[in-house]
Amino acid sequence: MAERQFGPYRLVRQIAVGGMAEIHLAKTKGIAGFEKYVALKMIHPNLAEDEQFIQMLVDEAKIAVQLTHANIAQTFDLGRVGDTYYITMEYVDGSDLYKVLRRASEVDLEMPLDICAFIGKEVASALDHAHRKRDHAGKSLGIVHRDVSPQNVLVSYAGEVKLVDFGIAKATSKAKQTAVGVIKGKYYYMSPEQAWGDPLDHRSDIFSAGIVLYELMTGQMLYLEEDLQRLLELVRKADIAPPSTLRKGIPPQLERIVMHALAKVPGERYQSAGDFATDLERFLHAYSPVFTAAKVAGILRQVVGEPAGILEEDPEVEVRSGHLSTQELRNEDLAHAGDELHDENSVIFRMDQLQGRPATQVPTPPPRQARPATAAPPLKRPPSGPQVVSSAPAPSRIPS
Repeated sequence: MAERQFGPYRLVRQIAVGGMAEIHLAKTKGIAGFEKYVALKMIHPNLAEDEQFIQMLVDEAKIAVQLTHANIAQTFDLGRVGDTYYITMEYVDGSDLYKVLRRASEVDLEMPLDICAFIGKEVASALDHAHRKRDHAGKSLGIVHRDVSPQNVLVSYAGEVKLVDFGIAKATSKAKQTAVGVIKGKYYYMSPEQAWGDPLDHRSDIFSAGIVLYELMTGQMLYLEEDLQRLLELVRKADIAPPSTLRKGIPPQLERIVMHALAKVPGERYQSAGDFATDLERFLHAYSPVFTAAKVAGILRQVVGEPAGILEEDPEVEVRSGHLSTQELRNEDLAHAGDELHDENSVIFRMDQLQGRPATQVPTPPPRQARPATAAPPLKRPPSGPQVVSSAPAPSRIPS
């Protein structure tokens, strides 16, 4: 597309588009030839009159702009041009982790375990920063991301790992809090308490980050069920087989780390994302003492392809309806528009539409049933949302 002016920004090319927003590569200019490239999330004008949606957008920007960390994609600006609201964010030249895992699965590549530990450590470090963030008065912001998933982890061609999309994050300072009994997030990456619609704290994010690490290590999704009710039952039970049942050669130390993060009961998990990150860092130093981010960059080139250049059109610009298909989620399971909103990547549904919690809960996880290592199916994932920021050319093998 031809460049065009949008307020103070020059839109260079479209990165992704969905039912609620478009993502553009944009640039801003200064004196003496100064230019800065950013990712600009442009909200569709028809949503400008939806006060609830705009409040969600403002909440996202207010949370994200306070988070300055090497592993969090930085938010720069929130503004409005005519009837169009926008947020500008750090542009990450690379791919989301969803695409990396999908491509690795296509070529039967097991992700090197030191790369798994490194990416897990970086995500945990990002969460630790967000969880510990305080306002100017020293009060904890109480941030819970609630949507940690491969689609929201970006990997750059420099080997950087960035957590993105605080669009449904919970913070005590938000103008609008989620109603009790309403679930927000990707159901494949929910903690058990999140799937029950319980109040959440930072330990829910630790569980979700544990799922991401588990899938990196095993090369398949933790939950393979597509029926919503049966999937929720699996997520609530959290009866998870150790990753060594799906992949040989996983060191016991790394397995203990991921299973600790995936404990069903929040009190039995890591109590801080910082502790999670520290254990992964210790493992990484012992397992691969000379590891550098260049290895992450190398695997990205291997499975996704060489970078096409920041100004080149992305052949995988994704057009989505903004809604999950009826095969993935029945309409009656969705919250009504007046109750809650759902974003491009995630689902929000009402607990009163689902089977209720049993009266008596088992306080500890049931014994785990190991799945045969030979029965591991190929990687199947929900579609990636418009937060994909990729400049890589499409490889020769495209999934059906």
